[in-house]
Amino acid sequence: MTVGILVVSHSAAIATGTVELARQMAADVPLVAAGGTDDGGIGTSFEAVTDGIEELSSADAVVVLCDLGSAYLTTDTALDFLDDEARARVHVSQAPLVEGAVAAAVAAQTGGDVDAVLVAAASAAVTADDADDADDASRPADEPTGGAAAGGNADSADDATASATVELVNESGLHARPAAEFVKAAAKHEARVRVNGVDAKSLLAIMALALPKGAHVTIEATGSDAQDAVDTLVELVRSGFGE
Repeated sequence: MTVGILVVSHSAAIATGTVELARQMAADVPLVAAGGTDDGGIGTSFEAVTDGIEELSSADAVVVLCDLGSAYLTTDTALDFLDDEARARVHVSQAPLVEGAVAAAVAAQTGGDVDAVLVAAASAAVTADDADDADDASRPADEPTGGAAAGGNADSADDATASATVELVNESGLHARPAAEFVKAAAKHEARVRVNGVDAKSLLAIMALALPKGAHVTIEATGSDAQDAVDTLVELVRSGFGE
């Protein structure tokens, strides 16, 4: 499934800048900016939103992110003029504009369907600690918490665990682009993966760690391909993420 993302802002500069930022981490995702009024002022444009949806017509689904209340009103008006089939493809997210767009774009880049993209966008409104608490609350009582050390293999392949610690060598540390590469690599594995105690498949959780060059990155995985996940991510970190 191809998921396109439409960024609606009162400012053309904000919409364009958000798209440019997201595109750095999700080069293959269709991203369109609809910012400002038709005469270049501050506000929103029915025509710009309509044209943006049309520009994304080749995508299987479209996720729209807005900055302020009236941007949602303009978007809703534009949706009212679509036929039922086109309207069903468009999903409006309540996520914060910049963080939500980046998280959504990375989810779409890693092959997520529209539901996964919407969940990723919504995660932008949740702090790393909140996400950690929710993750721990959903874990069975006999399963170790994310901060616990993991190692060795359990009897079941699905319970296999692996872990490793590696040092960040790239100058900029685990900033936006390397974090996105990390998430994309982690998302390719079935295993549940954590990095320094947070979900390795959550871009915002990883970015919130703000790990600089020289920081130690502890990668833990649980699942049938846990060792492969850890090995892949360790090699990615050691490579400096190609920077």
